[in-house]
Amino acid sequence: MTQRKMHLVAFLMTGPTCHHHGAWRHPETDIDGILTPERYEHIARVLEAGCFDALFFADILGIYDTYANSYDTMLERGGQLCLLDPSVILPIMARVTERIGLGLTYSTTFYNPYQIARMLGTLDHMSRGRVAWNVVASHSSLEAKNFGLAEMPSRAERYDRADEVLEACGALWDSWEDGALVLDKKNARFVDPSKVHYANYEGRWIKTRGPLTVPRSPQGRPVIMQAGSSDRGRDFGARWGEIIFTLQHQKSDMQAFYSDFKGRMARFGRAPESCVVLPSIDVVLGETESIARERAHYVNELVHTQIGMACVSGQIGVDLSSHDPDMPLQDVATELGSRGSVDVILQGTEAEGLTLGQAARRFATSELCPQLVGTPEMVADRLCDLFQDHACDGFILTPTTFPGMYEEFCRSVVPILQERGVFRKTYAGSTLRDHLQD
Repeated sequence: MTQRKMHLVAFLMTGPTCHHHGAWRHPETDIDGILTPERYEHIARVLEAGCFDALFFADILGIYDTYANSYDTMLERGGQLCLLDPSVILPIMARVTERIGLGLTYSTTFYNPYQIARMLGTLDHMSRGRVAWNVVASHSSLEAKNFGLAEMPSRAERYDRADEVLEACGALWDSWEDGALVLDKKNARFVDPSKVHYANYEGRWIKTRGPLTVPRSPQGRPVIMQAGSSDRGRDFGARWGEIIFTLQHQKSDMQAFYSDFKGRMARFGRAPESCVVLPSIDVVLGETESIARERAHYVNELVHTQIGMACVSGQIGVDLSSHDPDMPLQDVATELGSRGSVDVILQGTEAEGLTLGQAARRFATSELCPQLVGTPEMVADRLCDLFQDHACDGFILTPTTFPGMYEEFCRSVVPILQERGVFRKTYAGSTLRDHLQD
């Protein structure tokens, strides 16, 4: 029986930080090249050399301004900002790589399915079949305002619309059959029109005629990524997802999510192995455990309390600027009342008796996903334990320094995973969907 293989995907953003809001301040982080193509070309090469399944860009279509009713803190302290459009960056990365998958976040709330299908179909051609679409049913009011919406639809409506967008995109991608592009000069046949069809999709919110202008791409359609954690979001992922990105705090949380999600897939006639579940992790490496812990302490201390407060404000939708960072966290929870987003912030920190400022800084180090700290062998042990105990099918790695963490991981942890037979030594196929089926 073939040994089950681990999947690895790198989390990227086009700004100063990903999850760790102190990483950009680290001396080893390249911040000067943040607006240059060389930055993105380099990391694509590093990750492909490490045989990662894919990299993908998270994206935010605005600047958070909940804290103090202003975006000043997010800008000044280097919060989660997306300075560039990833759809322009991915073709640059595709040109300097051959196998690694390339993922893009695109909203079903704001973008028209014809536009989505045309852009992603084109990118799948330009990358020779390596594109993933991270599907988001956007919920942020700040993004809505940037697209001229007075308010966001309800969660149920957003996901119902997202279902229609996926159905419409699928109809558009299928409007060209394989072999439709003939390119026969001698007989003056460029396209076989009998293999091109109208999509004629009509739902409650979405309507498109087609056909798409883009011929069928190498993968037929991009790999679908998704990160919904609500009950409706999990059902959406169970129907469509091939890569599921999830934020879980510890092993038991990962196992519970994994079991629940894989169980849902049968309702949609899908086999559990047709989708990989990848929780997010941060990694800090050192030659010894003590060195790694010193490094983790150093980078974690770079998170400014104010940016932590701003991050939590944006997450829970409540302006915390009038709250004293030194007040007990439990007092804040009592004052704000019960709300799911507050519970997320409190999980894993409430029992420690932290103040609001301490909890906010903790959140801003990794958004409470696990931070694995140790030698390469120790980190490999932890990854294997989670993987083999069916807490996941692999991992989404987020950087604690950039590009250093990825360089160290590929240089020191990947070879250990390869020696243990749980991770590929070379790419077996050429498309991203091939990698997911390794």
